[in-house]
Amino acid sequence: MSDHQEKFAGKEKNRSQSQRYLNFGLGPEEYAISLQAVKEVIAVPEITPVPYTPSHFLGIMNLRGQVISVIDLRLKFAIKADSTPETAVIIVDLKDHSLGMIVSSVNSVLALDEADVSPKPEIHSSKNTDYITGVAKKDKKLVLLLDIAKALSAEEHAAINRATAQPAKKAA
Repeated sequence: MSDHQEKFAGKEKNRSQSQRYLNFGLGPEEYAISLQAVKEVIAVPEITPVPYTPSHFLGIMNLRGQVISVIDLRLKFAIKADSTPETAVIIVDLKDHSLGMIVSSVNSVLALDEADVSPKPEIHSSKNTDYITGVAKKDKKLVLLLDIAKALSAEEHAAINRATAQPAKKAA
């Protein structure tokens, strides 16, 4: 194998071991989710409120004919929710349905090797923190890696399913 082929093979090997994450901001803090879960990023659309839902569940939106539930991730994590021109909605795929998450900003795509990710810290809290999958270093900041499906409670999953359920069509 030539030197060039060895270098290329090494790069391919490294690339296959790294994972890509969408890095976003919630207020001053940085978070990231697996890029595989992200369908798209859009500007904040018109949202129809749904009564009797948690305060961070903003309602539903119409995305090209598909009804999608929308949560404000800043409110869910008790972070002040200021709307700016950078405020965006990340549409993620959660197996059974899609979910729109309002974030303060979408920053970049991070390619992280296993060596770049530290295990999640021990967090002594009465709240469930299983949704934090690790911590990455970006420049001089720490980025929390999240699993959005685990961040939602069973009640929230049920509310999303109810809000986005399509009425059954009558047989002719």
